[in-house]
Amino acid sequence: MDPAGLFSSLDLSGRRRVAVAVSGGGDSLALLILFRRFLEATHSPVEPVAVTVDHRLRPESADEARQVAGIAAGLGIAHRTMAWDAAKPAAGLSAAAREARHLLLAQAAREAGTDIVLTGHTLDDQAETLAMRRARGQGRGEAGIAPATLFDWRCWFVRPLLGTRRAALRRFLAGLGQAWIDDPSNANMASERARTRAALDGPGILRLAAEAEAAGQRRADLGVRAAALIAAHARMPAPGLVRLDRRIAAEPDRAAGAYALRILLACTGGREHLPDEERAAALLGRMDGVNFRATLSRSVIDVRRAAVFLLRERRGLPEPQPAAPGLWDGRYRLEGAGAGETVMAAGEAGAGKVEAPADVPQSLEDAAASARPAVRLDGGACAFLDTAGGHSGIRARPVVAPWARYLPLFDAAPAAAAAALLGAEPVPTAPFAGHNGR
Repeated sequence: MDPAGLFSSLDLSGRRRVAVAVSGGGDSLALLILFRRFLEATHSPVEPVAVTVDHRLRPESADEARQVAGIAAGLGIAHRTMAWDAAKPAAGLSAAAREARHLLLAQAAREAGTDIVLTGHTLDDQAETLAMRRARGQGRGEAGIAPATLFDWRCWFVRPLLGTRRAALRRFLAGLGQAWIDDPSNANMASERARTRAALDGPGILRLAAEAEAAGQRRADLGVRAAALIAAHARMPAPGLVRLDRRIAAEPDRAAGAYALRILLACTGGREHLPDEERAAALLGRMDGVNFRATLSRSVIDVRRAAVFLLRERRGLPEPQPAAPGLWDGRYRLEGAGAGETVMAAGEAGAGKVEAPADVPQSLEDAAASARPAVRLDGGACAFLDTAGGHSGIRARPVVAPWARYLPLFDAAPAAAAAALLGAEPVPTAPFAGHNGR
């Protein structure tokens, strides 16, 4: 196998280390060995760090992690085991394990001084994922697995083997005489993925992988067009309030217009998932006619003669909670802990009137302000936390809600446009040569 063909597109400049997720299975072991060969062949100063996540779900998992550590040591590669010691949920175990794995890998990468984690997803995984998403009827999931995903707006999970067959990696390891660990859960037919894997043949895998790649390109192209519409027609005249030019409804690219509206509604509503495509398209079509008011995705859509305004609806705002780092209402990331402060929606904190900009109705400014994060001050006044300095060591930074946790690379363009609109932190540059993160 040619390591250069797998890794030469990676931009490792400015990095001393790269984390490699290694479970001990054939895919991840091959990834580790191939990446090490690439670094040696290119005389790179970058050091790989193998990271194994022990989910503590099987009695033998600790022994397997030690086996991986031994293999890494034999290769001269640093290794670290990250254990998921938290209580395991009675329901949704698979999703919880995946979330824990990503958190632990990102933590290991951060502590190693890098923002890249390489993972061993293969072309077979791509095909299986698309087959499962189709069975569930997930439209946007047609794009399959992205070549890279930004986790928590901080750490890139990169998948260099996404175009490589699983069998080829095992042949590579067999040629080296390198054994690997077979996870018995991969053959458990109670698992959706195991059943899907058993049902696919070689031609089917290649066909599905090709379709996923094409769908990913279509999704990226749609995102670029939607990003252009967001940049052209949307602005934020006040915190939490998006002003949308009604001319967006007359744009000939209806698909991009509806996608842009869905993104903006998810952002103002603090939703991880975009609202229904048909409902958003219908709202967009109505914007070219009479004035109206509607709600979707926890957002208010207020269509007036001058413009369309989007803002968080008052229903379902977070209850008062002690200040602690993390997401607030899906729209802000709280930083700092304060000194016994309680964070709440500004309306509950007793926010006074904020003077509206000239082109914003005062009633909409008041409604948007009431949904901003704040703390109550002595004497009954309140302090907003989404200002430049925050308050008492606490600051709320806007986030791009649909992608605050996971941003697939093919969604980078609309995420960047939304971040610029909201005043959120810019999308970090993707770790690929010639890629500017847009």
